[in-house]
Amino acid sequence: GAPANVACALSRLGVNVSFIGSLGNDPFGKKFKNLMIERGINTVALQQDKFRSTRVVLVRREINGERTFGGFEGDKGLGFADQAISREEVVHDWPLISDQAKWLIIGTIPIASETSSQAFSWCIKKACSDGLKIVIDLNWRPTFWRSKFSKEAAPFVNEINMIKPVLNYASLIKLAKEEAQWFFNSSNPKEISLTLPQKPSVIVTDGSNSIDWFLNKNIGNTNAISLPKIVDTTGAGDAFTAGIVYKLLAVDLDHITFSMAEDIIRFAICCGAYVCQGIGAIESQPYLEDVDKLLSSENGGMS
Repeated sequence: GAPANVACALSRLGVNVSFIGSLGNDPFGKKFKNLMIERGINTVALQQDKFRSTRVVLVRREINGERTFGGFEGDKGLGFADQAISREEVVHDWPLISDQAKWLIIGTIPIASETSSQAFSWCIKKACSDGLKIVIDLNWRPTFWRSKFSKEAAPFVNEINMIKPVLNYASLIKLAKEEAQWFFNSSNPKEISLTLPQKPSVIVTDGSNSIDWFLNKNIGNTNAISLPKIVDTTGAGDAFTAGIVYKLLAVDLDHITFSMAEDIIRFAICCGAYVCQGIGAIESQPYLEDVDKLLSSENGGMS
């Protein structure tokens, strides 16, 4: 899902990345593992479940490039491999991947399953004790949380109560506008930040509309890029997240100025926009020169 997309996007930008997760020992799982290896991602902490299938998420793409999620395929009655990430294996593998790590990038979907939630919680607490900063993509997807189909897109109170405590550990939170309203009753990133103990940086995206952001006490709004044609928006938000992290690897989040924050957001917007021009969340991800070229064309068109 999202963190795997971010890992692949970061790797394509030239970043050394490790991935923690679990895939089934099936054709889909093997294919995805090989893709990660081809991208140069460290897969030592990628578990392969012998009993559970790789979760296949069904995505419906509209004519305008927008997508909706339509459930899963592959369950043989035991649940999916990603729901059963072994905490013990993560504990064993952590020293092999964390030595030079600066950021832990996570979504919230592992909280939906008891076993994966245990591994997830351990990673967060260990990352904090090791001095890593944490990026959380709230990434609310009701189909991952509910055993039966529900027309209600908004999270229920119990679901909010399971997710919100995790946000207390974040240095940076990325969420969509509707997620911001559901979880915080506000889409103002500064207001959201002030409700949390660490006062994290917060980025609120809104599809093709402008992005509101609050980075190290700098608050701003940046317009999205207007593309001649949008093919597929799947994975655009993950490429955006990768763009943010890529830029933050070169600076200290606690010393970002307003101008630096603007540059970071513009770079990330270009990463996300580039993905929308091709099909799929991963194959269409940009190289650094692709982002620089798109960024240059945007800057060239500014008065």
